[in-house]
Amino acid sequence: MDQLFQIVRAIEDSDNLSSVEDAVRSIALPLGYDRFVMFSASATRDELVERIYWVEGNWFGDGEAIDAKTYVRRCPVARHVLDTDEPFFWTKTVSARVERYRVVRFPRGTGLHGLQVPVFGRTGLEGAMSFGGNSIDGSVAARLALTIVGTSAFRVVRRLVEARDDRLQTSLSPREREVLRWTAAGRRQADIAATLGLSERTVENHLRRARLRLGAATTAQAVLAAIRSGEIEN
Repeated sequence: MDQLFQIVRAIEDSDNLSSVEDAVRSIALPLGYDRFVMFSASATRDELVERIYWVEGNWFGDGEAIDAKTYVRRCPVARHVLDTDEPFFWTKTVSARVERYRVVRFPRGTGLHGLQVPVFGRTGLEGAMSFGGNSIDGSVAARLALTIVGTSAFRVVRRLVEARDDRLQTSLSPREREVLRWTAAGRRQADIAATLGLSERTVENHLRRARLRLGAATTAQAVLAAIRSGEIEN
C-alpha cells in the first residue's frame, strides 16, 4: 500500500507525460504487464476511440504501428468498455492462425492477456487504460492496484495533453504571424492584401483570429502582445 500510494502521488505530481509513464511502468512491469495503451473514448461514437495518448509494446506480435482504428480493429475486446463499468481481464489465443479474444474472470494459460480499466467522469465513459503481457499477475490485488494507477494516470495525462493543446492553439499560424508582422510595420490592410496576394477580407480574418488567439481587443493590442510573446519581432 505504501508503494502504491507513492506511485499515485508521483503520477499526481507529474508535469510531463514521461514521468507518468515511468510511474506506471514501475508498478506494472513487476506484475508482468509490458504493453500499454491509453486512449480517450466516447460511447456515442461508432469508432469508440477518440485519441490515443500513449501506446507502448508489441501488442500484435508483428510490430504494426497502432492508431485508434487499428487498435479497435485488431483488439475487438476493447469495445467491452461499452458494456461494463468495471475493469476486466481478457485473453487472446491463436489457433490455426485465427486470433480469438475473450473477456475472462481470471487470465490463465498461454497467450497474450490483459486488463482494461475504463475511466468514467461527469459525461460518462471518458477513456480507458489497457495493460497487457504474456505472463501477468491476475490477482485481485494486482487488478485493484492497476485500476487505481491506470485511472490516476489517465486523468493526469489527459490534463497535460489538453493543456499542451491549449498552448498550441494560442500560437499564431504562419499566415497570421505574417499579416500581423506587416501590420506592425505600418502597412495598411489593402497593401498587405496586395503584397500577399490575398483579399482584404482574408487579411481582416487573419487579424481577427490573431486577436482571438492573443486575447486582444484591438489589432494594436494584438501587435503588442505578439511582440512581447516573441511571436513577431519588434
